[in-house]
Amino acid sequence: MARAHRRPWALPALLAATVLGLLTGCATPQAAYDPSRAHHRPDGFVNAHPSPHGNSEGGFWRWQWERWQTELPPDRPERVARQTPDLQQLKNPGHDLTVTWLGHSSALWQVSGLNILVDPHFGPRASPVSFAGPRRLTPAPLGIDQLPRIDLVLISHNHYDHLDEGTVRALSAQAGGSPLFMVPLGVDAWMAKVGIQRVQRMDWWDRQDIAAPAGPVTVHFVPSHHWSSRTPWDRRATLWGGFVVQARVAGEPASLYHAGDTGYAPDFAEIGQRFGGFDLAMIPVGCYLPRWFMQQQHVNEEEAVRIHLDVKSRLSMGVHWGAFRLCNDPIDAPVDGLPAARARLAVPDHAFVLPVLGRTVVLKKGSR
Repeated sequence: MARAHRRPWALPALLAATVLGLLTGCATPQAAYDPSRAHHRPDGFVNAHPSPHGNSEGGFWRWQWERWQTELPPDRPERVARQTPDLQQLKNPGHDLTVTWLGHSSALWQVSGLNILVDPHFGPRASPVSFAGPRRLTPAPLGIDQLPRIDLVLISHNHYDHLDEGTVRALSAQAGGSPLFMVPLGVDAWMAKVGIQRVQRMDWWDRQDIAAPAGPVTVHFVPSHHWSSRTPWDRRATLWGGFVVQARVAGEPASLYHAGDTGYAPDFAEIGQRFGGFDLAMIPVGCYLPRWFMQQQHVNEEEAVRIHLDVKSRLSMGVHWGAFRLCNDPIDAPVDGLPAARARLAVPDHAFVLPVLGRTVVLKKGSR
């Protein structure tokens, strides 16, 4: 049933909002500081390009006051298309190149015989506390125990809707040993605090070659236009970004891109130029209202389509929607917004789609 959001913050939710509001506070010194890199600062990191919309810091409480007074449109989770995952296919992909959307920004990529999770989140809330904050409105299509054995976990940044402690702890404890976690600078320290040891930290434009059954896989960490924080004291103290994965499938080059969280910026044209395009791009399309506050950090559907064009993607899938009500727009807003954005920018319907929750898409057939 659709639910309107009028004055949505009851006492527990107000507490969660207070915690999130404190995230606009100061940063702490970062151990990975490199003065030769323009995005490094002694106390954290900055985006590669200034926001064309100015700085939204300090606007959180204005947003919450406006939200308190506004009747928000209802969520309609039934509009999030889903299907029962094919667990047999997931556990026996051969050397096919596949993608399975797992909700919000989470995805399973199967590349050259490797199982790669990007921003996995299987928890009930995207929140620093278990009793309040945005709760999952559409269930994850499968449980962690139903996944194939995971080899790599790619974390784009440390916000609670992308880095869920319960999820990464469970993945680290999987049968057969922990996957390798590839994380932005600074997130490695958080991983160590929660007991995860198999961690590779990455700066923008770093690359790492990974052995795989069907040949090496290369992982690159690339810029996005965003920020980071998990406490009142660590705003921008850890890095943020997106991931590029390159491999060969049946002898032909293949490439995947996950943008992480981002506002619109010149970074994407540079990514497109450096990599020459992608077989698949996963680009955020949700959580973008109110624009006066969100446009510095989250793209809307039209900006997402512009990213699709900038990075020269042959197929893009819209993510960062359909699970958690994080902003003023409902979780199903892209169902209407993405087709309109495609039409405005003359992008064919098949080129940028909303994925079906739980469906595995074979992008390229691998050799057997």
